[in-house]
Amino acid sequence: MGILDGKRILVTGVTMDSSIGFAVAKVAQEQGATVLISNFGRALGITRRIAARLPQQPPVLELDVTDDEHLAQLPDQVREHVDGLDGVVHSIAYGNPETLLGGKFMTGPWPDVAQAVQVSAYSLASLSKACLPLMPSGGSVVGLTFDATVAWPAYDWMGVAKAALESCSRYLARDLGPQGVRVNLVSAGPLKTLAAKAIDGFEAIEENWSARSPLGWDENDQEPTAKAVVALLSDFFPATTGEIVHVDGGYHAMGA
Repeated sequence: MGILDGKRILVTGVTMDSSIGFAVAKVAQEQGATVLISNFGRALGITRRIAARLPQQPPVLELDVTDDEHLAQLPDQVREHVDGLDGVVHSIAYGNPETLLGGKFMTGPWPDVAQAVQVSAYSLASLSKACLPLMPSGGSVVGLTFDATVAWPAYDWMGVAKAALESCSRYLARDLGPQGVRVNLVSAGPLKTLAAKAIDGFEAIEENWSARSPLGWDENDQEPTAKAVVALLSDFFPATTGEIVHVDGGYHAMGA
């Protein structure tokens, strides 16, 4: 038996098999969940192909979290496959690497900043709201962040977007708690995902991470992060909400 036996989980933002979302979907299936995954646009075709690499091939939904029509249609899309949801994973973020990352903080234009905040933070609220009709008995929403309490080299406006995401999760925890919905984030250490590769200078963040982490850190291993997300989706955290769980080898707790 797995800790997600009988659970119905939507994992959004699954693109490559190297993504955190893919790892979450895999571990969730291994723990007994029925999983649906989503993406949109040109990436949707890639998602449909890599879905076959999961232990069980899941339904792939088209979902752009910035599109009100997509969000309105989401409950009907989900109900074509399952009769509701017990958990939702927000594995979505975007900031234009040409204008917002890699040392461009002082020159980042507002339209691109606005897009980054909408996609990376506001969408947590949009997605949660869209999924509420599917969780009448409560459930768990889990998002992914990168520690926004400090300024990182190269991360620039994505750091600001992640700070907004972290604040958003706390307000959602406040407002959705009475409906039995928990909202938490997992703050992962640097991982070699497609998104990380797009950040010019991201290696400055990765440098010495393993050496400074008490438990060490493997940038190519998404499984520890995925397991934390799955744990928060399960019934093993029934009274935890508004929390940020660090999965970074302990780096965040070290002063030097």
